[in-house]
Amino acid sequence: MKVLALVSGGKDSTMNMIKCKAEGHEIVALANLYPPTGKEELDSFMYQSVGHDAIEAFAECCELPLYRAPISGRPVNQAYDYEPTVEDEVEDLFQLIRSVLEKHPDIKGISSGAIHSTYQKNRVENVCARLGLVSLAYLWGREQSGLLREMIESGIKAVLVKTAVIGLDSKHLLRTIGQMEETLNQLKDQYGVNVCGEGGEFESLTLDCPLFPRFRMQIAEHEVVNHKPCSFAPVNYVKIKKISLIPKSN
Repeated sequence: MKVLALVSGGKDSTMNMIKCKAEGHEIVALANLYPPTGKEELDSFMYQSVGHDAIEAFAECCELPLYRAPISGRPVNQAYDYEPTVEDEVEDLFQLIRSVLEKHPDIKGISSGAIHSTYQKNRVENVCARLGLVSLAYLWGREQSGLLREMIESGIKAVLVKTAVIGLDSKHLLRTIGQMEETLNQLKDQYGVNVCGEGGEFESLTLDCPLFPRFRMQIAEHEVVNHKPCSFAPVNYVKIKKISLIPKSN
């Protein structure tokens, strides 16, 4: 099956792409929704915004065409079972996928990295049903400690680009998921933190993985932003200023 992969640049969407390929599907294009100008950190229920400046480099490393659109909607309809709603951010996804299908009418499936959020999964499935597509969410319902270990063992090198939970702060930014695995499992035992960040505890950016045949990414210039420094769970994120592509050694 030919597949369009929804990507944030993070570990989850990357891992689901790896799973799609393992199941024999062909990923033919990538799709990404990004925040409007001036809103690096977007309060979205659906989309990861931090790290969006690296998406074009991510696609280049994957050697796949990338289709992007700005997020213009808001989480207007927050009901469990989503129905099309004017000005809702889900409609941005619908319009983006529909525009990709005009260029790639042979696409039959959509890859997404949903693990735990029924809110996100239901909305991706709603969009797929409206467009006659199959939703491929191979990570759905997985036990998160085991899934994180599988991601690390699969060769995904992803770094934290946002922290937003007690126990994580700016010093953890740009550490790899391998370096953070023990800490995340400790926070799970102490506070019930989602090890894969499914509660919004952190967000990640994939710098290297088996999907990159020739190049890996390197953050060449960045700025750490203390978004909510005085809150109970301070929000810190990385604003990427420059990404370099580094040839991978054989």
